Amino acid sequence: MTARRLETHLHPDDRIDPGKAGPQVMRHVTVNVAESPIAWLASRGLLTSAQLGAGERLRGDYERAGLSARVTMRWDAAPPGKSRGGARAADASLARIDAHRRFHAALDAAGPGLADICWRVICAGEGIGGAEKALGWPARSGKLVLGLALDRLARFYGTGL
Repeated sequence: MTARRLETHLHPDDRIDPGKAGPQVMRHVTVNVAESPIAWLASRGLLTSAQLGAGERLRGDYERAGLSARVTMRWDAAPPGKSRGGARAADASLARIDAHRRFHAALDAAGPGLADICWRVICAGEGIGGAEKALGWPARSGKLVLGLALDRLARFYGTGL
């Protein structure tokens, strides 16, 4: 089975070396879109199955709630008939609201210091190293903190102890 791959070029303004002034060379990056950062950690034995399950539930709630940024216009088909969606639209809206509440309750359960790493790594798909730099943490501390956050999420979602 082959993994889906997405190839992209980073713009020079994305700064490969932030300390260097002037134009910089573009990098060619290949990303496996079928694998999230927490799935990568779990595949190397750095996360338990309960932690992985909790992280995937958080990411599912994030996506179901529609909290990610939209890049283009929504191209969904208009609801058929005169009812303009009727019960189906109401059910979809309620599911979205429920996912939104669950997502924010899960981040509240993780706590203020741990919610940042959860959002960056699980929802935004940022790597551990990038999250550590953005949060001003020492190198190699992100895995430990993410593990603690995922333990709290596992308790919240009922997937762990």
